[in-house]
Amino acid sequence: MRRIDAIGISLGVFAAGGLVYLVLQLVGLDSMNAGIWSQVFLISALVVWVFSYLTRVLSKDMTYDKQLRDYEEAVLQKRLEELTPEELATLQAEIEQENQRAKG
Repeated sequence: MRRIDAIGISLGVFAAGGLVYLVLQLVGLDSMNAGIWSQVFLISALVVWVFSYLTRVLSKDMTYDKQLRDYEEAVLQKRLEELTPEELATLQAEIEQENQRAKG
């Protein structure tokens, strides 16, 4: 996420809080109760966002993790393509031996 995106999101959340405050006043709440309920709305939204962020971090579903996996796969694919047929056959034989050891 770029810095301008973070600034835009912050301004949007600030504007949403003000909009909720104004709507609650239009519905008939006094300014004190409208302020309290708009804060409840903003804090609830913050808690939901933090929970979703932690869920993505713990499940390794972040952009960085995806980029790292893609890079590692690309490096391994390039190395595999650079192997000679003899080296590839040797590698396949080693993998088969390890699979047999794991089963037996």
